[in-house]
Amino acid sequence: MRLSPTVAIVAGFMLGSGALGAEIISGEPRIVDGDTVQISATKIRLAGIDSPETDQVCLDAKGERWACGVAARDALIKYSGGRPWECDLIGTDRYGRALGICFVEGEDVSAWMVRSGWALSFVRYSHDYDRDEAVAREAKAGLWAGAFIAPWDWRHRNEQTVVLGAFSVPVDAQKVLLGAVSAAEAPSPDCTIKASAGRGECIYHLPGDRWYGKMRMDSSKRWFCAVAEAEAAGCRAPKN
Repeated sequence: MRLSPTVAIVAGFMLGSGALGAEIISGEPRIVDGDTVQISATKIRLAGIDSPETDQVCLDAKGERWACGVAARDALIKYSGGRPWECDLIGTDRYGRALGICFVEGEDVSAWMVRSGWALSFVRYSHDYDRDEAVAREAKAGLWAGAFIAPWDWRHRNEQTVVLGAFSVPVDAQKVLLGAVSAAEAPSPDCTIKASAGRGECIYHLPGDRWYGKMRMDSSKRWFCAVAEAEAAGCRAPKN
């Protein structure tokens, strides 16, 4: 399989533990979100790209809010289509996920996600997918059809956060994107895990636990679609 010249750079910055190696894993993946999958017991973070969080909100070409993170995940599920993947594992990230360059029938999955506008080139760590991003931006594909915040900025958003996308977005795009992060209702029927940061920790709650019904969702809280996704974001289960 093709390993890019910047794999060592990606791993060097994102590496949490483990050394670079030539380990390859294959099989049909379970899609967690737009840049995270699981094959058998191995959780894999696609190296070199960053896709919207599943509870992230974007604006479409008409300036309407839409659940772009869920859409990115669903696009990857549709693209995968039950086909087996082959992933070159190059290290691990801070959350213990393997970092991988993955292929479906010889096509680089990350390149497809970026070129289709469902992810960005993660330029902090790699420039492998810059050209694919330029193609998506020119075609106004996926996220680029409207307005959005880069996933890495969205996770640490504030009033200085830059809005990306088409030029014809509403003048209040930033206000909408910052204020519409976690609505009272889940972004998708299958994304019902609630998470709240408290005392410096992120704790997630599943439907039916003692705190779930009492937790009111607002912009300080998060929705997740799977326990693996919540844990990958640094959240933990309640102690009791």
